[in-house]
Amino acid sequence: MDDNKMVAGKVKKPGKRGRKPAKIDLKAKLERSRQSARECRARKKLRYQYLEELVSSKERAICALREELEMYKQWCSAMDQGKIPSEIKALLTGDEQKNPQGGSRTKPSRGSKNHNTTTTTTTTNNSSS
Repeated sequence: MDDNKMVAGKVKKPGKRGRKPAKIDLKAKLERSRQSARECRARKKLRYQYLEELVSSKERAICALREELEMYKQWCSAMDQGKIPSEIKALLTGDEQKNPQGGSRTKPSRGSKNHNTTTTTTTTNNSSS
């Protein structure tokens, strides 16, 4: 039997459907592939540089926080022995100098990171006579 089919008066041969691939120059295809690989490696290098910088900044932050924690531990152990560290005295006297009225400081909100900030509002009246 013949594998050819008659459709609307035309003879069709069996095979893949769709358009046939164009004859692409093999050298051009290889060059595009190489260029794509170069770009991919460059993106990868940039991504790794960014991640390395991020890791180093996080490590620096961790070291600073560890030092701060050690300082607070030393303060607590000194206070347990009945001694008040000079840094805490300086903080307390500095707060007293800033707020001579005593309890006029407003309480910071729960979600704020800086607990030493105060909130004040001022109003002005612009009345014309």
